[in-house]
Parts: sequence; structure tokens; C-alpha cells
Amino acid sequence: MPGLPAFCLRPRDLRRGAALTLAFIAAVGAAAGTGCWDRADAVGAAGAGLAAAGTQNPAAGPETPREGGTGTATADREAVARAAAEAAAEGKSGKKAAEEVVSRSGDRWGMVYDQGEYAAFTDDLDGRWTGVGLWIESRRDDRIAVEKVQPGSPADRSGLRAGDRLLSVDGHAVTGLRVCDVVALLRGGAGTPVVLHLTRDGADLTETLRREQLHTEPVTVRELPGGITVIKVASFSRGSGEKVRAAVRAARPGAGFMLDLRGNPGGLVTEAVTAASAFLDGGLVATYDVRGAQRALYASPGGDTARPLVTLVDGGTMSAAELVTGALQDRGRAVAVGSRTFGKGSVQMPTPLPDGSVAELTVGTYRTPAGRSLDGSGITPDLAAGDGAEERARTVLGGLGVGP
Repeated sequence: MPGLPAFCLRPRDLRRGAALTLAFIAAVGAAAGTGCWDRADAVGAAGAGLAAAGTQNPAAGPETPREGGTGTATADREAVARAAAEAAAEGKSGKKAAEEVVSRSGDRWGMVYDQGEYAAFTDDLDGRWTGVGLWIESRRDDRIAVEKVQPGSPADRSGLRAGDRLLSVDGHAVTGLRVCDVVALLRGGAGTPVVLHLTRDGADLTETLRREQLHTEPVTVRELPGGITVIKVASFSRGSGEKVRAAVRAARPGAGFMLDLRGNPGGLVTEAVTAASAFLDGGLVATYDVRGAQRALYASPGGDTARPLVTLVDGGTMSAAELVTGALQDRGRAVAVGSRTFGKGSVQMPTPLPDGSVAELTVGTYRTPAGRSLDGSGITPDLAAGDGAEERARTVLGGLGVGP
């Protein structure tokens, strides 16, 4: 039809098989506006410490992403690589020079990793990392606080709690630092000690912890009365998509599903497409552009299209998690319940730099099957709900015939 954007072409009109290894890296945080990891040393998600957002999450930054499309800011790859090479030739930090170019470009999602950081990033995509088991957040007064503690971790065994204020790491004051800089202080080799100075209710605390190799499960499954299977996806790290498919296959006949994507910061888009495939019989999941070239993502055939499905979303539902939500919503497969999602619809891909560091630069945006750009706007759920989202989802599933 004349005048329609190319993103609205039917699936058969777009090239199939867009295999991706790119990650949708979300990195925001109050007082961490330069685009560094927001939640901390213990994220078993795609990209260490990806931020959740929304008014219920104090880690969320005050800004929202700009509208996607050709207006999405990005750094010039050649300029970034050239700056890194020139700095390295002069005996300076290539990474720092590259970061300066990315910062000036306005690419709010762009990041530069040194070799060690990038290796840690790939570990995070596997759902494993080395640290003490803290999620941290930067609050509006520039204070660094513990947002969550990983169960069974060194931090947990030492009695650290959500709400504790972190003052220093190994003697380095952290107030006012970017969250990613605090993460760098917390990370280190397995078995190495780290001294944390904190305050709790006005009392000072000093704890010496030893870093450990940690792991988190990206997909958990539980059963609710009335034949409802809840599939919670914390992140789209490696293997998570197939775990969602396995949970769907294992559910009893007549069951209804809640796909809980609340607080999911995204991850590997290949895993997100696999997860969406659990509930679709082929067809379009999303379209995206990479430097102006349009491509498409398709679900695998054979997913469950019969049993009722509700997706649970909130302001912490980001990026690849929004991709899944948008696909299931646009194709009439699921009812979305919760609050508006974050709105991170840009795509980052890695660029190796001459000094061995890696720049993750924005290259384009993605859209839902109906052609919606989510960058800056997010997804509005079909039914609004806050703390009672799960109960409302149960009501929806009951109306669709699930339960006694």
C-alpha cells in the first residue's frame, strides 16, 4: 500500500533468517547519565547491571530515551576507532579517548569496554559473574545504595540489606560516582577480598567480603491454583529462550500462562525471539534497521497458540523484553497487564577497537509487527495494574476459561 513505512510490510515481504548476536544493552541510572551499567555487580542478566526503570524503581534515571528512527543519536564508528588508535600510539588510554568521542556524539546507549570488562560482560550474558552479590543504585542525592542482595552470596551471608548506603569500597569513596565506576570497584578475581564501608540507620558498618563466582537463574517457573503456570524471565541471557519453551511444553493441558517480564532489562535478542516462539506459530516478531538497512526477526513454527496467555510488564520491562511483549500484543496472542514499559527500542552492536577495547554503539531501532517504535514511548498495557498486577492477570485468565 503506497505511503506505508517499510516496517509495515508483511513477513513474506521481508528477508527471513536475521540471525543476531547483538544484545540490547540498557544502561541508565540516576546520576549515571553517561550510559554506564546501572545495577551492579550481581546481575545475572544480559549486561552487568542493566537498569530497570519507572517510578517504582529508584534506580531509574530522570531522562527517557529519545524517539527512535533516524533521529537516534549514534557515534561514528570510524571516529571512535581513530581516536582510540591515535591515543594508543601516543601511549594514552585508547578506551578513554573512545569514550570521549562516544560521549560527545550523544549516543546515550553507547559504551566502551576494555578487554577485561568485555569478558565480564560476556560472562553476564551467560548468567554468571564474579562479585559479592550486590545490586546497587544511584539515588538522586548522588548516594550509592544497596538495591538488592543476591541470596546465598557473600553480601547475604554478611547480613547486608537493601537500603544500606555504600560509602566506600577498599577505601575509595563512592558518593557521587557513576554506578559503573562503583561496579568496577566491586568486581575482581574470585577469592579476593573487598572492604565495604556502609551506613545503616545512622550506624557505620565495615564488612570484609571475598568475591565469588555467582550465578542466577534467568527463568523460573511456578504453579498457581486453578491451572496457571507463571513463567518469570528475569533476563534474556543465553539459554533463557529455550527454558521458556520447555516450560510451555511441560505445562498441563488446559493451563493458562503468565509470562512475567516485570523488571526484565532485556538481553540477547536471539533469546527473546526464541521465547516469543514458545507462544507463536512462526511469523513476524519484530523489524529493525541497522544503519538504514531493514531486517526482520521471525518466530520458529510450532509454538503454543491455543492456551491463554497474559504478559506482566512494568517500567522495568526493557529492550528485548519489550520486543517480546510488543510481538505478543500486536499479534493478538497475549493480554498485557501492568504499567507502561521503559521504552528502549534502539540496537547496539560491537565495534572492536585497535587497542583491544570494544565499543558498543547504537546502530538503529526496532519496531513491533504493527510497526510501532518503542524507543521513548514503551508499551502501554491492555490493562493497567500496579501492585495487584498478578491478581488482575488471574482474573483475565479466569475470564478466558482458565481455572475451576
